[in-house]
Amino acid sequence: MTTYDLVVIGTGSGNTIVNQRFADWKVAIVERGTFGGTCLNFGCIPTKMFVHAADVAATPSVSSRYGVDEQLLGVRWTDVRDRIFGRIDPISAGGSEYRHHNPGVHMYDGTGRFTGFKELTVDNVDGSTSVFSAERFVIATGSRPVVPPIPGLEETGYHTSNTIMRLDELPRRIAIIGSGFVAAEFAHVFAAFGVEVTIVARSTELLRHEDAEVAARYTEIAQQKYDVRLSRETVRVARRDDGSIALTMLHPDGAEELVVDELLVAVGREPNSDLLNPGATGVEVDSAGRVVVDKYQQTSVDGIYALGDVTNPHQLKHVANHEARVVKHNLLNPGDRIESDHRFVPHAVFSSPQIASVGLTEDQARERGIPYVAAVQRYADIAYGWAMEDTTGFAKVLADPDSGQIIGCHIIGPQAPTVIQPVIQAMSFGLDAYTMARGQYWIHPAMPELIENALLQLDLHPES
Repeated sequence: MTTYDLVVIGTGSGNTIVNQRFADWKVAIVERGTFGGTCLNFGCIPTKMFVHAADVAATPSVSSRYGVDEQLLGVRWTDVRDRIFGRIDPISAGGSEYRHHNPGVHMYDGTGRFTGFKELTVDNVDGSTSVFSAERFVIATGSRPVVPPIPGLEETGYHTSNTIMRLDELPRRIAIIGSGFVAAEFAHVFAAFGVEVTIVARSTELLRHEDAEVAARYTEIAQQKYDVRLSRETVRVARRDDGSIALTMLHPDGAEELVVDELLVAVGREPNSDLLNPGATGVEVDSAGRVVVDKYQQTSVDGIYALGDVTNPHQLKHVANHEARVVKHNLLNPGDRIESDHRFVPHAVFSSPQIASVGLTEDQARERGIPYVAAVQRYADIAYGWAMEDTTGFAKVLADPDSGQIIGCHIIGPQAPTVIQPVIQAMSFGLDAYTMARGQYWIHPAMPELIENALLQLDLHPES
């Protein structure tokens, strides 16, 4: 049996580990799907490229408020699609080609599963089977879309975020089952391109894991843009004779039917740990299917590390990249290992409007008994907000009333993922709110004044 020094399972962030510093190692990489992982092929990158095109398409719908009359003449869907994947697919193919011809690295195209202690069996795409062992493993197998057990769903046909961007033509009507960030982003994309969008959610509001005020504001705005069906449980899906799709939903007042042309299922993602049979090598998995790791990203088995969506509830590329850097260091420096830092993990939703968040929400602070003060600044009350005519966006900042340390920030509005970055930096490096607000220049009249003004409103002592 072949024995490797290192086996990396998954070519998303896991692929970034193996570089010239491993030139003297005997390395294998295993990939069951598309080289490059979720972010490159199905997630962050293509979706945001679609979002940008959607933002451009949506501009005429609001231009008149500035005294500018614009018209959207049309959306060439296949041109939009092919521009995006015409760039992404060659990157994926190029990465695979590089690894297949990378000296010292053996590339396995297939599904790997543990069949013994530090023993992996790979069912290769060519039909063959490979069995090998390794001193060290990195589990970086990511996650996949959850498919709920709705009667008729499999027979009818549906899309997930993995397939919806490859459509050959825009539908006239689309239903999106789900209330999270995937649903929010694709609702914006398709609506901006002229599709009739219906969001079907079991919950009473959209983006319910965000700050309560942010979730409420987004739900209110979404109800003005899309057909939003809250408190609905989809109990059946069926394909009609004309090719359309009928959804049967239950809600507090009874049952209703919705007819659309395409269906996107966006109810969440689940880790791919079950495909690996990690128990065969002694790796512990929690009740949610996530591989359990310690502060060094090591699993319950010495020499086996894990990173990214398969282990982390955040399911964010920037988290997986951080963990990959930690794992790389710890593989190369077993006597001087470093810890992962998950204290201040930010996230963003590239919806319409955009949303960004870091740290605790008010509800979380109250539940944990953490004292805090909060301040809210509206876009409408800063100069650049006047320029944009924004009447719905705001930023909320939470801080410790005694130390002034920022413990949370939540923004809904234009460029929220960019505007929040100074707060992430302040939290990460321990800069208190008072010093952050008064110890530097803030460009006037730029959007970061949103943060400056929120900080200035916090009820803190000057000494804080």
